[in-house]
Amino acid sequence: MKQTRILALAFSALILSACGGHASQDGTRQSESALGELGEDDGTGTCQLGDGGKIRHVVYIQFDNTHLSRDNRNVPSDLEQMPHLLDFLKGQGALLANHHTPLIAHTATNILTAITGVYPDRHGVAVSNSYLTYDAAGKTAFAPSFSYWTDRASSNDAKPNMLAETGKNAPAPWVAYTRRGCDVGGAGLANIELENIGGDITNVFGAGSPEALEVKANAAQASADFVGIAVHCAAGSLRCAGGGHDDLLPDEPGGYVGFKALYGHKALASQFGAPLEDLDGNAIQDDSGHVGFPGFGGLTAPVALGYVAAMQEHGIPITYAYISDAHAAHTSNTERPFGPGEADYVKQLADYDAAFAAFFERLAAAGIDRSNTLFVFTSDEGDHFNGGAPSPVGCDGIHTPCTYENAIGELSVNLTGLLAQKGVTTSFQLATALATYVNGNPQDNDAAVRVLERAATSLVATNLYTQKDERLVNYVADRTEMGLLHMNTADPARQPSVTLFGNPDFFLTTGKPDCISSPCVIRNPAFAWNHGNVGQDINTTWLGIVGPGVRNVGMDHSIWSDHADVRPTMLALLGLQDDYGHQGRALVDLFKRGVLPRSLRAHEELFLELGRVYKAINAPVGRLALATLRIATDAAASGNGADDSRYLATKARLARIERNRDALAAKMESILEGATFQGQEVDRAEVLELTIQGEALLATVER
Repeated sequence: MKQTRILALAFSALILSACGGHASQDGTRQSESALGELGEDDGTGTCQLGDGGKIRHVVYIQFDNTHLSRDNRNVPSDLEQMPHLLDFLKGQGALLANHHTPLIAHTATNILTAITGVYPDRHGVAVSNSYLTYDAAGKTAFAPSFSYWTDRASSNDAKPNMLAETGKNAPAPWVAYTRRGCDVGGAGLANIELENIGGDITNVFGAGSPEALEVKANAAQASADFVGIAVHCAAGSLRCAGGGHDDLLPDEPGGYVGFKALYGHKALASQFGAPLEDLDGNAIQDDSGHVGFPGFGGLTAPVALGYVAAMQEHGIPITYAYISDAHAAHTSNTERPFGPGEADYVKQLADYDAAFAAFFERLAAAGIDRSNTLFVFTSDEGDHFNGGAPSPVGCDGIHTPCTYENAIGELSVNLTGLLAQKGVTTSFQLATALATYVNGNPQDNDAAVRVLERAATSLVATNLYTQKDERLVNYVADRTEMGLLHMNTADPARQPSVTLFGNPDFFLTTGKPDCISSPCVIRNPAFAWNHGNVGQDINTTWLGIVGPGVRNVGMDHSIWSDHADVRPTMLALLGLQDDYGHQGRALVDLFKRGVLPRSLRAHEELFLELGRVYKAINAPVGRLALATLRIATDAAASGNGADDSRYLATKARLARIERNRDALAAKMESILEGATFQGQEVDRAEVLELTIQGEALLATVER
């Protein structure tokens, strides 16, 4: 959300930029199972995609906290109030209602998982929208989850923020397109454009560059000029020939030399030779009047879709964009949240719906529609409304507006104070309210960590809306369990001591070690939508796909998918291949029969069943992960200072489960990726054996 991005920007000047050399280029890798015969890239920047050349454009839109399901049964959901988008997805393609997030379920982590196809343990951002890093002495430094792809993590950690399991900078998602001759435009999507005017500017342009000098002279205008917009160009693309900067990815597998990029609204407007406008014809600017990128919260539907339409019309065929949530007023002076059915909320959703009507009409006028375009829409996560009942009773927001006088706002909890009441004085810091960093970076079975975990499981607080006492922490994940949730990265310095998945009715904070000088539970009306936790309304979101090769299945509740599945699904339809493996599966359930990879056609049902079991054992909110999270929480609550044998024994068992799961998942991934992207035939006996092993592992854990 915007406020957490602003927090990251405030500290970004502390982040130093990473730099490195070049590697050699190995050329384009094309999927052997491409959907249709593709011509060879002639090196001139000709964009060639899949389904026999039918797909000429890609439009990828990721919403922030935009809901398919209702938050109040009387009030139509966000998508129900955007019928031009909802009807397009249901009537033209597939709308998956059983789609899920990774963990932590927060904006940066979820966007990055969707655009890379790997979980946080392979892209590096397991905690968002900010985290902490330890130095060798156990002291912490702030690290923004939002930073440009090649930025280092923090002032005391030189590893890249975007970190692969190899310990190197994670492969970038635009490379599969640019190697194929396609320019890629981005508007506000996490980390593919510059995110701040601190480290990002010096990283890309250099400390003495005109851009860096503008930051010193006029920081607000520099942000509008350079942040939030980028075009990553194909080799030889004329678009970057005049004013492009080197697109440096020193760790990209196979090398990435000779590619350039444009950064910022100013560069894009210069390329187009015209001002950039939103869909209502207004010049795009921030709310202080600086012409240029309006800030991430300012990426409302009319603005974000205006950027996408302009890019597509000017020959940028691949476009990625972020749309800010509709349940808050996004300005520099206020982040006032709206409750379901509140008049301002309904009005903003109506504006979003009108924007989509104009967007589809404008694209169609340019010859861009479902016949030649792959459209992908999703939301980073759901979120949980923090507030009381609206008035009047039964209001629906459409005919009768809902009001929330003194009945809206998150319940902010001083975790430090409540723990002190139980005699726990462990010194710790919180990042994004969930990831807990104990000072000194002790091991997770250290006494200081264990006493905090044990006490946290028993904390209760009064819900100021219901006046009932409620449990504050629903789940506890130590470092072993975080491995099962794909939250352990190749950088131990950024690893939390423990993650406390709280009750979504409350927001956990640190504070004074008492509840006397000030209450330990207060209502904070500045925020009213809580996410990051584990819960149905948070971890279940939606995915819509329309375009050549996609069956029209309408709304589907049966297919279990998550954000890691988005990338391989897109590339399989596009006839492209990444230079790394995915942790998601291509959702071939949605493919038309004629465009299924040939390697799958003989054993399609077996392949689908393998994929379902693979997600059940490997997804962060799949069956195995949720079962082990319950087990880990129960173990965290056990024991005492004298006897912690149950916790230690459970920890050892969970470690064995993780090793078994990882080994089995790796074999499944090899088959899923090989059949989808390398044309490898499916071995029926092997698939059956792995499926049986996966079901047996699930049964063992769930017992």
